[in-house]
Amino acid sequence: MGRVSFDFSDRTIFVAGGTSGINLGIAQTFAEYGARVFVISRSEEKVQAAVGSLRECGAQIADGMAADVRDVGAVKRAFERCAETLGEIDVLISGAAGNFPARANNISSNGFRAVLEIDVLGTHHVMTAGYPYLVKPGASVINISAPQTVVAMTGQSHVCAAKAGVDMITRTLALEWGPDGIRINSVIPGPIGDTEGMRRLAPTPDAMDAVRQMVPMRRVGTARDIAETCAFLASDQASYVSGAIIPVDGGWCHNILGTRLDPILDEIEATGRR
Repeated sequence: MGRVSFDFSDRTIFVAGGTSGINLGIAQTFAEYGARVFVISRSEEKVQAAVGSLRECGAQIADGMAADVRDVGAVKRAFERCAETLGEIDVLISGAAGNFPARANNISSNGFRAVLEIDVLGTHHVMTAGYPYLVKPGASVINISAPQTVVAMTGQSHVCAAKAGVDMITRTLALEWGPDGIRINSVIPGPIGDTEGMRRLAPTPDAMDAVRQMVPMRRVGTARDIAETCAFLASDQASYVSGAIIPVDGGWCHNILGTRLDPILDEIEATGRR
């Protein structure tokens, strides 16, 4: 059986954080399906590179703008520009995130705050700034979450707190925006190869192999795995799915060792003492 193909021609997709990693893969997949795609991230250079790649992937129209999700004014301006150039938004993907491995006692107030501001406050900014431009009824909103929302992990207290907040925003907005005909869901990516997140959490071949062995399917995922799930959730086939928190992880969340970062954290702390 061949791969299911979706048609997003004449639909506008907005991807926050869509210039690298998983989120760029999502944006590129929607471009392949013929969508108009708008991306934002903090780096103007990355935005321009991403827009070029989206056009090469077949986007009907591709555009973007540098904007930090922590800056609500910049986020609002990005949505205004998207609406002016691409029209109302059919699919909104919010994927900006921050992370670094550190035990709670070693995380400064500023470090903890930075992750909360990017993940939780940033999600709030993207949701509320984007709401006026969403197609009503019919829009699909997808927050990119993380396994830390369901599994406690050493060295990740800040991220566990932040991603749990993101998923509660998803559930709450499913209640508040449902009467407008807007669906909102979260996707939890498992370990995805060739991403900055995995390079931080599994920085050596041995660490990556240990992660792979914890995945029941015995492989790490790809950005395409996440993108195809997002395409399904954004499609008419998922028209009655809202408020769901969906792991796309090969079963990893059922087999994660919550202390697996301990050796990496020990090495980081030992290096800091030398």
